[in-house]
Amino acid sequence: MPDPGAAGPSPASGPVRGAPQRLRGGVLGMADIAAATMANVGPAMSFFFGFAFLGTTAGIASPLTIVAAGVAVALLGNTLAEFSRAHPSAGSFITFVGKSFGPVSAVTTALLAGLGYIIGMAAVIAISGGFVQITLEHYTGVELPWIIWTLVLTGVAVGLMLRGVVVSTKWAGYFFGVEMLVLVVVSVAAIVEHHGSLSAVPFLPGHVSHGLSGLAAGFPLAVYLFIGWENSAALAEETENPRRNVGRAVFFSIAVMTVSYILFSYATVTGFDYDMAKLGAAGIPFIDIAQQTLGALAFVAYIGGLTSTLGVLIAGINSQARLVFNAGREGLLPAFFGYVHPIRRTPNNAIVTFTATALVIIGGWGLGHLLGSGGSMDPVVFFTEASSLGSILILLVYLASNIALPLYYRRYRPQEFRTVRHLVLPAIGVLAILVPLYYLAKPGQPAPYNWFPYAALAALLAAVAYATLLVRRDPGLADRVGSVVADAE
Repeated sequence: MPDPGAAGPSPASGPVRGAPQRLRGGVLGMADIAAATMANVGPAMSFFFGFAFLGTTAGIASPLTIVAAGVAVALLGNTLAEFSRAHPSAGSFITFVGKSFGPVSAVTTALLAGLGYIIGMAAVIAISGGFVQITLEHYTGVELPWIIWTLVLTGVAVGLMLRGVVVSTKWAGYFFGVEMLVLVVVSVAAIVEHHGSLSAVPFLPGHVSHGLSGLAAGFPLAVYLFIGWENSAALAEETENPRRNVGRAVFFSIAVMTVSYILFSYATVTGFDYDMAKLGAAGIPFIDIAQQTLGALAFVAYIGGLTSTLGVLIAGINSQARLVFNAGREGLLPAFFGYVHPIRRTPNNAIVTFTATALVIIGGWGLGHLLGSGGSMDPVVFFTEASSLGSILILLVYLASNIALPLYYRRYRPQEFRTVRHLVLPAIGVLAILVPLYYLAKPGQPAPYNWFPYAALAALLAAVAYATLLVRRDPGLADRVGSVVADAE
């Protein structure tokens, strides 16, 4: 049975009259979207603020946990690559789930993905200003409120995105290059300085704290380091030969990030002389390693953190807002989001609304802290809390996509169905997602983490209810899901 979405939409089927608005096609190469994907992962930002908790949870063998997470993310990458090869779309997961399960699932996924990514990006937006504040206080003693820097950096990032996808993607790539150079230099310097105490202990399963349970507990933290790996799929419409290049960018990015995180984590554990209690007590362990190793030149580590947050801001909003844009273009969300700038071909309404909503979430979260505890909101605490809640929603989208892959290929491309690629690997991917979901949702967690699973469940039920009503009101929605194929003429 042919894929009905492979032929473009009929003029009458879109959410607005006439042909749907399209982004500028074929202006990005594989290297561009791979760089944007790795910039979205933000290795410096993610590692700076995530590894202390991971090290405390998994122990000396935390680098081994990262290896396991890299394998799990590669399984998810297989799903994204196979879907993008068959049906490249700016809608990414929304399109893939919707084509497999129908319009109700598409609208539900659009709402969950949109909300999850906005909450996750709110964490990044907050920590961007927070890291500037940390840097200035360390070197100058200046204590300007972090929210000021957050607004400035966010304004710069949005300005670059509105200028066009080529300009913003190039800048995200430049920022990523700087942070990677810094991370590698500091890591190699730390390993060289501690060459006399190098050991294979961090890669031995017997040194994971509490054995298999410790590995499982640290696993979701390690997986979170990779969030953003799916960036390139949402850029499919603007990529040359997306059926080939999106998959290549996905696997290349995951491989580079896995090897890099192994290097950074090994250097950090070694730099702390395998003292995980001391590592866990450090505010930003990698910064401590840089100061210990490079002395006065440690400021380059701060530069790496700053460029990382900027890269994540640009690359993350760029790709994630395109999911919202495509949902608006196809009628899954209000048509307002489906607007494209007539000259730059950028989804301006989606970008601005996505960013503004994230800022509103930051403001609401801050107000809650002020009213609840009588103190100011710490951006580092907000980063941890918001990223945890956002991750639950995003993992649900990953889960649905892995379940959808074998059904999609069986229904639309049975002649291309391969048991390992389209059934076995996504099935293992489902199991890999269930582990972090369990640890993020399990009972007995401290507040506010204990109510996050209920908030996610409420969001899921509300999304299904809204999707059901929308599809009843608009039966033509089923024909529009995935109707705009990235490489269509």
